[in-house]
Amino acid sequence: MLRAAGCSHAIIGHSERRQYFGETNETVAKKVASALTHGLVPIVCIGETLQEREAGNTLAVVERQLRHGLPQQGTAAIGALVIAYEPVWAIGTGKVATPEQAQEVHAFIRRILAELGGKEEAQACRILYGGSVKADNVDELMRQPDIDGALVGGPSLQVESFVRIAKFVV
Repeated sequence: MLRAAGCSHAIIGHSERRQYFGETNETVAKKVASALTHGLVPIVCIGETLQEREAGNTLAVVERQLRHGLPQQGTAAIGALVIAYEPVWAIGTGKVATPEQAQEVHAFIRRILAELGGKEEAQACRILYGGSVKADNVDELMRQPDIDGALVGGPSLQVESFVRIAKFVV
């Protein structure tokens, strides 16, 4: 039905779905598999809460979300995905990970993806940063070697801001 309506991508596992609707890594994996089966590109959202970050568990949370939130469909599936690292503590709060913090997690994600599907597939997978991306911080974030783009929330509703972000990313 989504394809018939013109959709090409589907956001899966967003923190609000996990928080308010009890979506788990296992249900995320099922939805990702379904999206791939039906010709949609899954945008799989992962990220840690403020408490998890402060406890030093960011990489463990991200690894668990990747290993248990992706379907076991073989190596080709990794290259067909888009991963969106969205630190929950930065969504809609105005807080943003420093470029160095975001790069550290993105590089870690790419290493896990290489373990799961091989280096070529990990390189083919686009990894986006989402977490208070704005016109005034997009440049530094997008200059990081493992950040392939941005998943933009509120600023997408502000024309000038979104145009500025889109022009950089393109």
